[in-house]
Amino acid sequence: MNEKLLTAISKYAEKVNTALSDICDRYESSPIFTKEMRAVTESVRYSLTAGGKRIRPFLVWCFCKLCNGDENKALVLGCALEMVHTYSLIHDDLPCMDDDDMRRGKPTNHKVFGEATAVLAGDGLLTEAFCVITGSDLSDKAKVDAVKVLAEKAGLLGMIGGQEIDLSSEGKDISLDTLRILQRKKTGMLIEAGCLLGCIASETTDKKAFDCASEFAHAFGLAFQITDDILDVTGTQEELGKNIGSDEKEHKCTFVTHLGLDGAKKEAEKQVNIAKDAISSVFSGEYTELLCDLCDHLLERRN
Repeated sequence: MNEKLLTAISKYAEKVNTALSDICDRYESSPIFTKEMRAVTESVRYSLTAGGKRIRPFLVWCFCKLCNGDENKALVLGCALEMVHTYSLIHDDLPCMDDDDMRRGKPTNHKVFGEATAVLAGDGLLTEAFCVITGSDLSDKAKVDAVKVLAEKAGLLGMIGGQEIDLSSEGKDISLDTLRILQRKKTGMLIEAGCLLGCIASETTDKKAFDCASEFAHAFGLAFQITDDILDVTGTQEELGKNIGSDEKEHKCTFVTHLGLDGAKKEAEKQVNIAKDAISSVFSGEYTELLCDLCDHLLERRN
């Protein structure tokens, strides 16, 4: 990762981390909070503040700035998105799903707090994300648009639908087309939500901006997932902060099993170029360069 991109991501991640910590503090300082609730609020804080590069909020910020928007409004929507993303990780790690015991170098939520509290923490993060949006300083229209986008992309025909395809495909040989649909929904939808939420935060009415956000997100999300599949084969647990080789153990079809390692790398490069062309055809300047650098980083990332 080049120095300019690393600095931008790191600085914005600090802002997101502070804002998310403040959100957690508000729950426990509420006059209606009781000590019996502490396990679930601690469970929420454990996963929400576990770190990570905060790529999805970073996408919200970049697209908001591309459209000349207020970055404070982008931060609110980025936090809401990260809450939904974190909920999905907590539930994805559960024994009834992927049954993972490591996430970001730490024991998964259910290993620390138990399955029942982990489920409640995920449920809480999902619902509270919409409270964060509706309690923001965005215009009423922007709030409605943001709620709609986030609900749709995380919902039954979005991320949840992708998760169900994933579950129903375990141990089966699925086509490359089905795999693309699966990952576009399971991984790509929240990435698309981030890009679209950035446009919404800016309150732009330019249809070209929204179309560009979706086109960029589709290619970027696919490249992100392909490199994730590659890292499950080539990475280490220390680098990734989670178990590796799980796809092979669970007999999952991935882009590596379909295309081979070299073929998967070529497909990732193809999608990165599509994403860069999409953003460069509509926007220019500092934030376009950051997004193009982020695309290039996908091809070299180790975590």
